[in-house]
Amino acid sequence: MNTQTLARIVIAAALLATLLAAGAYGLYRLGLQRGMGMSTPSAAGAGMQAGDVDPSTGKKVLYYHDPMVPGTRFDKPGKSPFMDMMLVPVYADGGGDSSQVSISPRVQQNLGLRTAPVVEGMLAPPLAAVGSIAFNERDQVIVQARAAGYVERLHVRATLDRVAPGQALAELYVPDWIAAQEEFLSVRRMQGSDLASLVDGARQRMRQVGMDEAQIARVDSSGRLQARFTLRTPIGGVVTELMVREGMTVAPGATLFRINGLSTVWAHAEVPESQSALLRPGAKVQARSAAAPGTTFEGRVQAILPEVNPGTRTVKARLELANPHGSLVPGMFVQMQLIDAQVRKALLVPTEAVIQTGRRAVVIVAEENGRFRPVDVETGIESGGQTEIKRGLHAGQRIVVSSQFLIDSEASLKAVEARLNPPPGPAASAASGSKP
Repeated sequence: MNTQTLARIVIAAALLATLLAAGAYGLYRLGLQRGMGMSTPSAAGAGMQAGDVDPSTGKKVLYYHDPMVPGTRFDKPGKSPFMDMMLVPVYADGGGDSSQVSISPRVQQNLGLRTAPVVEGMLAPPLAAVGSIAFNERDQVIVQARAAGYVERLHVRATLDRVAPGQALAELYVPDWIAAQEEFLSVRRMQGSDLASLVDGARQRMRQVGMDEAQIARVDSSGRLQARFTLRTPIGGVVTELMVREGMTVAPGATLFRINGLSTVWAHAEVPESQSALLRPGAKVQARSAAAPGTTFEGRVQAILPEVNPGTRTVKARLELANPHGSLVPGMFVQMQLIDAQVRKALLVPTEAVIQTGRRAVVIVAEENGRFRPVDVETGIESGGQTEIKRGLHAGQRIVVSSQFLIDSEASLKAVEARLNPPPGPAASAASGSKP
């Protein structure tokens, strides 16, 4: 093969490639023109263009677009140049709200869209909590030594032993009391008419060495030395601290016993942070425990502690429960119910209808003619599947309780599109009609 023949083959191949490219470009131009409505439109949209009123809906057509490529607008109906589908008209709803979304009844049925009314009802949220029993720290006494002495006998020998009011705890021998008592008895035996001051001074010295009025009266009435005395508990309960044994020497002011009463106990309840607004000091509560089946313990909210558990997001409340039979002991779990919660009127919606975005709460309102609009609301407390609405809605409105996330997403996209691409004016419509 010579050089001339090779050149002819190359030139023929180049011409063939040019013809193929031109044919493909012509087909592309033809398809684009048909897709943009330059060809004969479909029967449904024949003769229509942007600005006309659609006889099937009675609404003014703003423009046509491909839902998959919403940024491109057309002024006539036809087939989309991007997808194998017809262009969709965008109507002027008349309200000027770019966040509204129109959904046909057929699509609503396919989505399984459900609505519910906004109602005005009485909100009496039940508040239940689980707590643990602890000693009532306000029902506690400490028994101390009033003077130096020796423990001769111990009646209570272990912690958590139950004691009754006035029960003997220990017997102590106090040598320092003997001298003060002998002085008092000696003055009592003296004869004379001006001895009252001496007797009062001797009695005062007995007080100074640690004797109480009952022990002084016992010495005065018996006329004998009282070197030993018995320590008794002023309240009933359990011994929570025992710091003494038989034969020990005790110093003045030393703590010998700590006793906690059981007539009332504390219950530390863990209340969810979202329901802490329902708590108030003094509110009545009822508690039940598996350790005492069939028994209901009455009590009140004593205090709401200024502390939130960061792990469980709960607020700790201190409740005081009556414990007449001592059935509740520290460490037990109880289930509590607030029984006098405040009842008030409120606007209520199903909790599932509220979309929580983290920064705001949104509800989709269903309007006439298949239109839906997202509304920002201010929510209150939740109870029994209902959420309180403080602002944003009024009674009688209908809201979406299913598929609202899809509607909210579509409304957000539509609002963004309206801000970025305002509706075309007459000049823009004409320009789009001549778009190649």
